[in-house]
Amino acid sequence: MRLALAQLNPLVGDLEGNGRRILAAAERARAGGADLLLTPELSLWGYPPRDLLLRPALIQRQERVLASLAAACPDGLALLVGVAEPVAGRRQPGLHNALALVERGGWRIVCRKRLLPSYDVFDERRYFLPGDAPAVLELEAGGHPWRLGLTICEDLWVEENLRSRWPDAVDPIADLAPRRIDLLLNLSASPFGRGKGEVRQGLAARAAARLGVPVVYLNQVGGNDELVFDGASFVVDRTGRPLLRLACAAEDLALWPLAPAPVSPGGGDAEPVPAAAPPDPWEQLLRVLVLGVRDYAAKCGFQRALLGLSGGIDSALVAVIAAAALGPARVEVLRMPSPFSSAGSLDDAEGLARRLGLATATLPIAPLMEAFAAALPPALGAPPAGVTEENLQSRIRGTLLMAVANQKGGLLLSTGNKSELAVGYCTLYGDMNGGLSVIGDLYKTTVFGLCEWLDGAASGPCRAALGLPSEGELIGAAIRTKPPSAELRPDQRDSDSLPDYGVLDPLLKASIEELRTPEQLVAGGADPELVARVTALLRRAEFKRRQAAPVLKVSDRAFGAGWRMPIASA
Repeated sequence: MRLALAQLNPLVGDLEGNGRRILAAAERARAGGADLLLTPELSLWGYPPRDLLLRPALIQRQERVLASLAAACPDGLALLVGVAEPVAGRRQPGLHNALALVERGGWRIVCRKRLLPSYDVFDERRYFLPGDAPAVLELEAGGHPWRLGLTICEDLWVEENLRSRWPDAVDPIADLAPRRIDLLLNLSASPFGRGKGEVRQGLAARAAARLGVPVVYLNQVGGNDELVFDGASFVVDRTGRPLLRLACAAEDLALWPLAPAPVSPGGGDAEPVPAAAPPDPWEQLLRVLVLGVRDYAAKCGFQRALLGLSGGIDSALVAVIAAAALGPARVEVLRMPSPFSSAGSLDDAEGLARRLGLATATLPIAPLMEAFAAALPPALGAPPAGVTEENLQSRIRGTLLMAVANQKGGLLLSTGNKSELAVGYCTLYGDMNGGLSVIGDLYKTTVFGLCEWLDGAASGPCRAALGLPSEGELIGAAIRTKPPSAELRPDQRDSDSLPDYGVLDPLLKASIEELRTPEQLVAGGADPELVARVTALLRRAEFKRRQAAPVLKVSDRAFGAGWRMPIASA
């Protein structure tokens, strides 16, 4: 049997358009001699469709699209398509997350997802009912009968160390063991997370060992709102060794032949050739962020992007990502110096813009600061001072950026990092303005690490592939090594208001992603006063985060759909 793995980038809710994408992949697959085309979870809808699933008109439209696919399906090729299957007599939840087998002239449901995630960004029990039986698809290809075990995404995540998710759940892998399958398929829509690729491959390898068969893991690719799906699909043999690996953060289609047992999958009795190594973790992270910006802009209808370039490391990194995502000709940056802006920062911003080839405009904000200082005394009794004066500078800049974005129809990119969002070291209606927070899930130390990698020789091939200058430093040592500062008052440093990021970030990660309590942090050796201070800052900043732009998610727990803390709480 010759399988085609279609790693697709769907547009959520675009049933007809996604159907055309699947059909185009089917035509390529059939031209390559494929017998079965695999597409990701909910491939006809795009993942996650969220409350679009509640619209009856879209469920009815799905029927028409499936009929069109069946009518146009190439002869001799079967398609596995991710669909939402209505359950008769049920309202909400009234669907199954399912797979349809589409062949020339008809289609039928062949698999229903059994484990429905309702943690972090997932809320599938709001829409779906779980399947109640293992799924085995019987096909004949190449003169041989095949038994294919079918699973959907979470159905693979059943290892003992993940049992907290499913304490009383069935084990879809164990239920397939007595079915004597030839191959396990897992069709997924799994968002990117740092280190998650290794976890997926480990799960597939252990499932292969449990069942004694190869495993095909096919993942969605593309940015959908704050979630970025990295693709990185793969095939492992029955011992868990990789046989095939698809692209990271890009659409891909690959053919893979499955030979009848006992012949070793991957090519007769010969030792299988290991697949190419995955990209460097820093390269994966960069490519995912670039994909997230590119798709958010394209799928929301933006042709251009805009950001404020301060000369600091955060806005420098966002500028690099934006240039790679949209091309330098479609990215504009504003320099907005105040009387407190250093000459070095202005020069650094100009140098970076020049290296990237970005259009730059300079809008000094001193006259606007003076206007606000003159306008506010009747209400304040004195000119604005302290934090009020500092926040006014940020809000002036935010207003200028929004005005240019409105006038030119561009997407304003927010440049704040996760450390700042966590402790509230950011200004509502100021530097938090924007339609997308590009690095809002990167701690400051991660920003430094990614920029160090970008300026190293190892990043050259990746930079060239992304259309960035491949020779020499890109961010620049001056930006990478300067002490972080908002430059809202003379000689200001972030360390005046916050602990050193090397100390702060581990505490934040433990609190946010590992859900450790203050008592646990102190028991682990952290300073009690510092823990109390950071915990209070994290709690008090919740009202700011509720109003922040969508944050591209790259960690196990980001501020956004998977973070549901109350604002008013004890």
